[in-house]
Amino acid sequence: MQKAYEETYHRMESGHWWFVGRRDMVRALVAQEHVDSSSRILEMGCSGGLLMQEFRNQGLTQVTGIDISSDAIALCRSAGLDAQVMDAQQLELPDASFDLVIASDVLEHLTDEERAFQEWKRVLKPGGLLIVFVPAFMLLWSEHDVANKHYRRYRRKQLVKLLESNGFTIQRSSYWNITLFMPIAGIRLLRRVLPRFADPKANGDLVEPPKIANALLAGLLHAENRMLRRGLNWPFGVSVFVLARKPASATVP
Repeated sequence: MQKAYEETYHRMESGHWWFVGRRDMVRALVAQEHVDSSSRILEMGCSGGLLMQEFRNQGLTQVTGIDISSDAIALCRSAGLDAQVMDAQQLELPDASFDLVIASDVLEHLTDEERAFQEWKRVLKPGGLLIVFVPAFMLLWSEHDVANKHYRRYRRKQLVKLLESNGFTIQRSSYWNITLFMPIAGIRLLRRVLPRFADPKANGDLVEPPKIANALLAGLLHAENRMLRRGLNWPFGVSVFVLARKPASATVP
């Protein structure tokens, strides 16, 4: 992502409603898989390590993070986390070494999806779980994607097909953040159709809302997450998530 945007990202990710809601959903998905202290977890694109810290606070101590940004890894290490600068498409990690791999808003930054999936599968143990979150629908493409240096956005079926073609078995797939899909889509389409509504100085949609608005938006996502935890899957949303397993009989390529 752009340097100025990354600085804003790290400054806001601890309390901004979007990040709070997404971490809550990831933790919920992990909790449903009965991951315990013996499980080895790898977080791709760990940023400043907030999710890793939350796992650690829950007693999940065998958590490793990687990120392409040296600034992000410095933040992780300052918090005492196990993190390394590494390319998610070329992991310098042993075969079959993790029970769980999490890639939350990572895949869209990578030039080679196939290589990334093969690497993620390689480091998973047979039967291991991959959790992937990505931004949804090219319809929503905006300056936010440009600032984040995204290559693409995804439809659910597209992501599922990609994972299946790379040897994963799909456990669950759904869109996420249906609550705010319509207002976000409306704003982005308006900016596209009527450029005068776009801010030429903007470096994405990451702005700090008033505290009351931030709490309200976080509350909406928490409410949605509770419904998703009960097994509901959304037909559309701002993001897509998929839970996929490496087959238990898989051999390392």
